[in-house]
Amino acid sequence: MAARCSVGSAMPAKSLELQHTVRLIRELDKEIDEIEAAIKAIIDEMVPPILTIPGVSYRMGAMILAEIGDFSRFDSPDKLLAYAGLSPSTYESGKFKATGAYAHMEKRGSRYLRYALFNAAKYVCHWEPSFAAYLAKKRAEGKHYNVAISHAAKKLVRLIFVLQTSGKAFQPA
Repeated sequence: MAARCSVGSAMPAKSLELQHTVRLIRELDKEIDEIEAAIKAIIDEMVPPILTIPGVSYRMGAMILAEIGDFSRFDSPDKLLAYAGLSPSTYESGKFKATGAYAHMEKRGSRYLRYALFNAAKYVCHWEPSFAAYLAKKRAEGKHYNVAISHAAKKLVRLIFVLQTSGKAFQPA
């Protein structure tokens, strides 16, 4: 009995607002589907080797490729890591040089690329056995999950660089 009196609203303005919001959500969902279909068509035309990596979807693959752009801009995977902001920072003061616990990730570069790489690394670690073993090894070393994922993301960047520059498909170990 209490629920009948406490749930819902008899106000016509609220009802109109809710109907409008639902219609807007449906329209946006339709636009998102159209955009994702267009992205899939573009990626299918390119046939990028990155999609052969288990766990890398069209959405993440497209995001990574779009953020990196032309791979020939990078001489090595390390330069790509620095562009993504995944390389360790260097901290020096006088004679002191930071190592190990003091070297943190730089977080410079493309935050969108870093976001895409971290998310892709999570899925790759779930679907690809060698990455899963690497993540388990880092966790066994006592590393926090996010730190272990950052190591997997670095490994993923090196793999993506090799695949994209060679044009070869991913071959499981």
